[in-house]
Amino acid sequence: MSTNFHAQNLNWKDSLRAFSHPRVVTMLFLGFSAGLPLWLIFSSLSFWLLEAGIDRSVVTYFSWATLGYSFKFVWAPLVDNLPLPILTRALGRRRSWILFAQALVVAALVLMANLDPAADQTNLIYLALAAVMLGFSSATQDIVIDAYRIESAGVQLQALMSATYIAGYRIGMLVAGAGALYLASYFGSTTDAYSFSAWHNTYLLMAACMIVGVATTLLMPEPEASKPRSHSNSRHSAQAVTLFIFCVSGFIVAYVYSAEAGANLKIFVMELTNNKGLAGFIVECLKLTLGLFVAFAIATLLIKTRLVEASILQGLYLNPVRDFFQRYGMHSAILLLALVGLYRISDIVLGVVANVFYYDLGYSKNEVATVAKAFGLGMTLFGGFLGGLMSLQFGVLRILLLGAILSAATNLLFMILAKLGYNMTMLYLVIGADNLSAGIASAAFVAFLSALTNIKFTAMQFAIFTSLMTLIPKVLGGYSGSMVNEVGYAQFFLITAILGLPVILLILLISRNSRFS
Repeated sequence: MSTNFHAQNLNWKDSLRAFSHPRVVTMLFLGFSAGLPLWLIFSSLSFWLLEAGIDRSVVTYFSWATLGYSFKFVWAPLVDNLPLPILTRALGRRRSWILFAQALVVAALVLMANLDPAADQTNLIYLALAAVMLGFSSATQDIVIDAYRIESAGVQLQALMSATYIAGYRIGMLVAGAGALYLASYFGSTTDAYSFSAWHNTYLLMAACMIVGVATTLLMPEPEASKPRSHSNSRHSAQAVTLFIFCVSGFIVAYVYSAEAGANLKIFVMELTNNKGLAGFIVECLKLTLGLFVAFAIATLLIKTRLVEASILQGLYLNPVRDFFQRYGMHSAILLLALVGLYRISDIVLGVVANVFYYDLGYSKNEVATVAKAFGLGMTLFGGFLGGLMSLQFGVLRILLLGAILSAATNLLFMILAKLGYNMTMLYLVIGADNLSAGIASAAFVAFLSALTNIKFTAMQFAIFTSLMTLIPKVLGGYSGSMVNEVGYAQFFLITAILGLPVILLILLISRNSRFS
């Protein structure tokens, strides 16, 4: 089966006009709703914790709260198949789940707003749990928005919808990044004088900003392709929920109770490798593997005891995976999945430590908000629109390759900034180049993932792709702070650039296949 990565027969004028299509415009507002929560875990929370006196290595561990994005595929089948009481009948399959997820996002932000990490260890733990809740609910929102986007328009609009979605996403990140930092400063919290009430008010206002997404969800139409599945019934729904609850519980128990053994193993591996970050990464991967094994064993037991029909597991999880390998063949499928899993590794691993890096160089919150957030947003938006247009004109794979090269190259600019220290001109140059390349790469990458997806399994397959996209980078990114402590910023940025080289090679290998060229 061939996948449409080719250029479309549109001139530049027609491509620009297509940006006004209602479906394309809708994705701008949904993108805002999706981008807002992420930066409240991934970026602004870092500043909050640093001002509260939390150690840098602990701060970067909080990036693991976004691992929910990397395991979206676990509950994506439930979102794809289960109706929500009252809401599904009133709004439809996709809009009901989007609204439900948005309500959970608001609840998580309100919880975080009422927890002071500087108060005691208990509050810090509860804040971490609230951040996990925010990551889970935001990831759920992403699952449904991605499915809505793919089902609401044909392939010819996907590149432009990706561009406007990313634009909205980045605007949401701006509000949650620069906006949150400005607000925290305005309300009186600084690096020298921490104020919990300032961050409390800031996160409550961030929760209020979710009204943009809620209003869009209520006003937009339900896609024709997302009508409720005819095979869904209460018995199948109950079995699906049972399977999910037991498997996830088993995964969590295995992961938690392996913590002590994992800590001992980490010490052993660290002595062997003399690398704390690498040792932690290996041990976390082993713990994740153990959790997945236990979850699979529980699923097998539920089927053998006939509490759950085998067809439930097959329909929810196995068929979407089987479909992908059948469509592309084993060799091409492995190459595609490797590319999906590694494409964003350079920017995600670097992004975890970016705010801490600016902080250590002596930049103030307002300077970071102005340059890294506001100016950076403008460059990302320009890059996103440019990437969408170029994908239409020259084909997705060519722009995907361009984005990979630029992403690796711009990470080297951070090395120069690390050597120079505090330098506003260089900061503008580095942030501008980095965000322009990220915008181009992201627009092409989302269009690439959309083209890989079979509309029969929209939510599940796209969730697998986006989960895989962030899994390795975010696990590795959790150790970014420790890596910086070990090798310093300059060597760390060189490492992130080198991580981008396998991505370039994978794209070249894939492009040689006549199916994709």
